[in-house]
Amino acid sequence: MTELAESLLRGLGTGSVYALLALGFVIIYKATRVISFAQPAFMLAGAVLVTYLAGPVGFWAAVPVAAVLTAGLALGVERVAVRPMVGRPAFVVAIITLGVDVAVRVVVNGFIGLDVRHVGDPWGLRTVTIPGTGIDLQQRHLAALLATAVLIVGLFAFFRYTRMGLAMRAAAYDQEAALAQGVSVGGVFALSWGLAGGLAAVAGTFAAAGASVDAALWLIALTALPVIILGGLDSLPGAVVGGLAVGTIQELTASYQQHAPWLGGNVSVISPYVLMLLVLLVRPYGLFGTREVERV
Repeated sequence: MTELAESLLRGLGTGSVYALLALGFVIIYKATRVISFAQPAFMLAGAVLVTYLAGPVGFWAAVPVAAVLTAGLALGVERVAVRPMVGRPAFVVAIITLGVDVAVRVVVNGFIGLDVRHVGDPWGLRTVTIPGTGIDLQQRHLAALLATAVLIVGLFAFFRYTRMGLAMRAAAYDQEAALAQGVSVGGVFALSWGLAGGLAAVAGTFAAAGASVDAALWLIALTALPVIILGGLDSLPGAVVGGLAVGTIQELTASYQQHAPWLGGNVSVISPYVLMLLVLLVRPYGLFGTREVERV
């Protein structure tokens, strides 16, 4: 029972990182109807920025500063590489974002260098014991879960109660109607990329907590793809639920696959994709995705 509880808590901590990444994917998709493949690069860039800033300013200041700087990088990418492609087919813009991902990662890898770099997190792999249960939980997983909860609450409050948040919701629903009402759709596009970049930076920081930052860190972002498909491409709650579900399934599989040696090793790596396929067989638009109805 203790092993099960610890696996569930680890899964929620890992799923928090996936949820932050998935939220960035969904925010951009809702605004532009394009899946941005540049998120892995922003995730890596944010983590590398923290490794440089943690020494001079401390970890707690480095994370928000890195998130803001990465958001600025994402804004620049949107303005230079993506904005001129408005009106082109969605797959063309998606290919552009894939090229941006490769280009940004090549530049960022140069800043990683040959030395081992750490984000300087205050938790590492240290654990805390939940009183009265004997259940151990890594501090980094607890911190990731709490930080994700705060960011999610802030995001939903932003979308619901602020003027720009309402503009983003209007543009996501109907861009032409939003333009007719004076909404700056270009500003919505830029802000969506900025938010996604900031979220990716925070996710990269927690993904690297307790480990070194290297060029392979971006591979973690690939798991966010089954997350957004599982939850629904245009659903923010779906991104959160999907991220936590995928993280939990992955950790449970990693913990219990030893009892089924016939499955082979590293089954947990493919478990998110198996879960995605099972859900799509029942709900083709994901758990919370909007069903598209076309008249014929």
